[in-house]
Amino acid sequence: MNEQDGQDTERTAGQEAGRTAEHKKQPKTTSEDQSPPEAGRQDGAEVSTGIETAGVPDAAIPELVIISGMSGAGRSTAAKCLEDLGWFVVDNLPPALIPTMVELGARSQGNVARIAVVVDVRGRRFFDNLRESLADLEAKSVTRRIVFLESSDDALVRRFESVRRPHPLQGDGRIVDGIAAERELLRELRGDADLVIDTSSLNVHELRAKMDAQFAGEEEPELRATVMSFGFKYGLPVDADLVVDMRFLPNPHWVPELRQYTGLNEEVAAYVFNQPGAKEFLDRYAELLRLVQAGYRREGKRYVTIAVGCTGGKHRSVAMSEKLAARLVSEGVETVVVHRDMGRE
Repeated sequence: MNEQDGQDTERTAGQEAGRTAEHKKQPKTTSEDQSPPEAGRQDGAEVSTGIETAGVPDAAIPELVIISGMSGAGRSTAAKCLEDLGWFVVDNLPPALIPTMVELGARSQGNVARIAVVVDVRGRRFFDNLRESLADLEAKSVTRRIVFLESSDDALVRRFESVRRPHPLQGDGRIVDGIAAERELLRELRGDADLVIDTSSLNVHELRAKMDAQFAGEEEPELRATVMSFGFKYGLPVDADLVVDMRFLPNPHWVPELRQYTGLNEEVAAYVFNQPGAKEFLDRYAELLRLVQAGYRREGKRYVTIAVGCTGGKHRSVAMSEKLAARLVSEGVETVVVHRDMGRE
């Protein structure tokens, strides 16, 4: 063996010895070490109020809002509004992936505190998984809210025709066929919604204002109310939870000196509440609403729309809506007043 061969042999022996020593330093792997990650570790996080992700407290579980509703009713506008308010928004996410999205948010160590997911019939077969995903979220005690965007058939047809696009469920039929199919598909989800917004007569700015009113606050109130005056001759508000009729009171329209004014006018309001039964109605209905509020809170309902109607939505319903809203505010309910039909006459 020559000198070069001896050097190679020494070098090889040294390398083998180093590998052997390194091998001895490695801990042995047992079947216990190979078990699946425990709940609560970052690589196997469970989103639950009773289970923590590694280094992430329960408070890091993000808020979740699910935006759904009729195609053409303004889902994209609602989503953009939440995005502007700092929400992490995912459009057209398959419902089966919603729990996974919440888990990822929980792992972000508070960087993703609020998530909004847009779910609609574009998901096709994935939409069938929504009910299962909602049940999964409920089992894990994840707080979620559903915002449903509604609109009349006429308004939806006009919108689709204006952009010259087919309805997602239209197929070989007409736009109205697709709308009917979608309305039936979403019927159950609409019934479960925490907030229903009818966009039939709303423009983009008005819809954004409604979303801002509900989600712009830093702290989430226990209950938020919208008191809406309207005229029966213009149709019932489709997003109303409760409807009351002020047509049992004399109409200021027939008083010449009051006709031109609205229920916001002090003289009109005084005329309305000086009528027999007006103050009694306000007192008793406010008392009834206290019972309703308590029930809504127990059921986790956060939004209520109270529609107050008269013939034209100008005098009686406006005056009563203002007084009723003031009562709700005095009882700690965050309240928005909307006069839907005032000014239409």
